[in-house]
Amino acid sequence: MNLKYFFILTIICVYSSACSDVLDMAPDGTMSMEDVYTDPDVMEGLLNTCYNNMPAKGYEYWMFDALPVSLSDDAWSSWDGFGNVPVSEIYKGQASSSNHPVLNMGYSEGNNNADYWAKYWRQIRLCNQFLENIGTAAVKSETNRARMTAEAHVLRAYFYSELIKWFGKVPILDETIPFDADFSALRRESVYDVAKLIASDCDAALKAPELPWRITTGGDALRVTKAAAHALKSQAFLFAASPLHNQGNNYWEEAYQVCKTAVDELKSNGYELFATCTNPEVYGTYPGAAFHQLICQNGDYAANPRDKETIWQQKDTDPASAFAAHIIGLFSYIGSGMAGTVFCGTCPTQDLVDAFETTDGKPVLTLSKPYLDERHLQPNYNPDNTLYNPTDPYKNRDPRLYATALMNGDTIIWNYGEVVRVETYVGGAHHISLNQSDLAFSRTGYFHRKLVAPRTSATNSILGPNCKYFRLAELILNYAEAAAEANHLDAAKTAVDEIRARVQMPSLPSGLSQEEMILRVRNERRVELAWEGQRYFDLRRWQKPDGDLSATCKYLTGMYITRNEDGSFNYQRINPWGDIPRGGWENKNLLLPIPLNEVSRLEAVTGEKWQNPGW
Repeated sequence: MNLKYFFILTIICVYSSACSDVLDMAPDGTMSMEDVYTDPDVMEGLLNTCYNNMPAKGYEYWMFDALPVSLSDDAWSSWDGFGNVPVSEIYKGQASSSNHPVLNMGYSEGNNNADYWAKYWRQIRLCNQFLENIGTAAVKSETNRARMTAEAHVLRAYFYSELIKWFGKVPILDETIPFDADFSALRRESVYDVAKLIASDCDAALKAPELPWRITTGGDALRVTKAAAHALKSQAFLFAASPLHNQGNNYWEEAYQVCKTAVDELKSNGYELFATCTNPEVYGTYPGAAFHQLICQNGDYAANPRDKETIWQQKDTDPASAFAAHIIGLFSYIGSGMAGTVFCGTCPTQDLVDAFETTDGKPVLTLSKPYLDERHLQPNYNPDNTLYNPTDPYKNRDPRLYATALMNGDTIIWNYGEVVRVETYVGGAHHISLNQSDLAFSRTGYFHRKLVAPRTSATNSILGPNCKYFRLAELILNYAEAAAEANHLDAAKTAVDEIRARVQMPSLPSGLSQEEMILRVRNERRVELAWEGQRYFDLRRWQKPDGDLSATCKYLTGMYITRNEDGSFNYQRINPWGDIPRGGWENKNLLLPIPLNEVSRLEAVTGEKWQNPGW
């Protein structure tokens, strides 16, 4: 077969068994594309195909594991000892370019969280095709034409943004390409250049008055908005400016301007942090209640919604997806022999717990060097923090800790009102277990709380939240990071202080140096966005291309708690695997490999090296 022809089948239509359908037939498979362009209803259906393969994030990875969370330093999965399980294979260092668990992690056929390379290129091809034909296609109204055009631009930007997050440099293909084209000059473009393409698409959408700022009806759930376009621009330039991707160039001032505009525009159009709990009967009245409610409930669709922070969220499209999205209360919440539970899944690490400050606004550890040893067993305590007590470590902490992790002594409501006290100490009902064959117990002495609505249990099947692709707090933190890196320190402080005020945490101290501000912003991202899939990418983009994750992900810790006769507790830091490091920290793990069969074809066509370093 002609290599050029084979290439276009793979990189553009990318492994789709329905590739010929996409190119030549309408979504129902019975019409030619020429017929599609003359039917307004089918044109709307064609736009709908541009929404295919949206990643089902949160807990819709393999066996309901929050995989990007499990592969960061925030968490450890109790699937660590099982064969043919993605997280276990990564932990054991068994990933390769021909068989990478993250690229092959779909639990069942149709799972969107697998084969990213193929699926995202397929979606970009569909967006290109739609954009090239919508100008002359039959539509129900010119308003429809304008809005659909804008949506296709934003969707193309979204799939490009997902590609650069996982793979780094990618080709820029902003038009459909004939089978007989010459691909010998095709190259991977810099992340900055791809960010420029993303910005161009988003700007085109932002110019359309027909594209709304907010979705106000449930029937339009998942449709993109102007707010989503700004979020994509903000994220793209944050990645482009970060050390892993900037190729030695300083793009932070440009990123700062983009992120500032995004935040300003969203606030001018009704977006704001969700700062008042509207359901205190469930979430309580403590300072973290509004934050907890925001994360545990779906954003609502209304002209004046309860939740004005959520920008774009996942949508359940079928009962199986709904089951996977909301099953965490049964399968991966607390486990530990609770009635009806199966396993505890992914659990917070001591490293994550360490990141939450005390209520006086002081870090528990020295952020520039949080641990004195490689295995993180010797914490480097912040000498300025006099409120933290290692013998009572969960007292007087940032309220977001209590909305993120379940710790020894916490209580949960189970089975319509049953109060359960969490006992993670040795001999307790929910004790730590270092046995890799034990799925029901935590390896770290913690269980996750974020994303789990209070009162969720095996018999009280409260639906959990859909994953939020973007929320305003993330954009504010994007802005804070770019401001700190561009040396706009007052702006960075103001942005971080706004996030902290929601949970009644003190403002950052005045007079921080640029280095100190960057450390505080990065820690704020970790605390605010924990369990939302951000930390995996943050750790990677903050590294230079020749760096690795040894300082954060090679050794992680849990808390081994024993109970004294007088009811007090002893706390000992442990590594779940002892002196055996967890895999996935090496330089090559900064990016995913391009699938090996694709690399072979691309290199044969272009004569250039395509694979990411180390693979």
